[in-house]
Amino acid sequence: MLKMDSHIHSEYSPDSNSKIDDILETAKNRNIDIIAISDHNTVDGTSEVLKKTRNTDILAIPSIEISSTHGHILGFGCEENIPRDLSPQDTIDRIHDLGGLAIIPHPYCFYRHGLLCKSDYNDLKIDAIETKNARFIVGYCNRKAKNLSKKENLPALGASDAHYWKFVGDCYSLIDTEKDIDSVLKAIKKGKVKAEGKGTSNILLSKYLFERNFLKKFD
Repeated sequence: MLKMDSHIHSEYSPDSNSKIDDILETAKNRNIDIIAISDHNTVDGTSEVLKKTRNTDILAIPSIEISSTHGHILGFGCEENIPRDLSPQDTIDRIHDLGGLAIIPHPYCFYRHGLLCKSDYNDLKIDAIETKNARFIVGYCNRKAKNLSKKENLPALGASDAHYWKFVGDCYSLIDTEKDIDSVLKAIKKGKVKAEGKGTSNILLSKYLFERNFLKKFD
């Protein structure tokens, strides 16, 4: 079994300043085998991490977090940009056309654009959902996602959703796969994954947000 963090943000996301090198160093120190830079509406971070991991022990999966009209969707396995503000199913169709998986991050988190707060699961061709997203306060949204995963036999992933490199690997997936992109995508589709990990410390997260959003004004 390999450890995978499928949802990490880099400095190419407007709400993160994490350098790819810092992300990779943290992943290495936490024994993460597979990562995905899933930046908001751009694959620029994916392009950089694919180059930097070419001859390393860490496998990078191309990815992007797309803002659809009803919420966020990960285009896991996509190396091309997908336009934002399309309908959820149009976004999912674009992901599938590029050979990727449509994974729903924090599906029931209304304050972070959770797709299933506004869309009906039965209307969408979803490949997997996050049932352990590390950025939670009380865990209700994760529990609701876990219940949906069990009810619909939908592959469940754990991910840090780290916007700061120190939080990489807080949540992760254990995945039964060979260490290449195609095998990882197939393993997720077959449900050979298990969500693991712990929530990011709300104290550390609040400290980071304070430093990023308030103190930087005085730099």
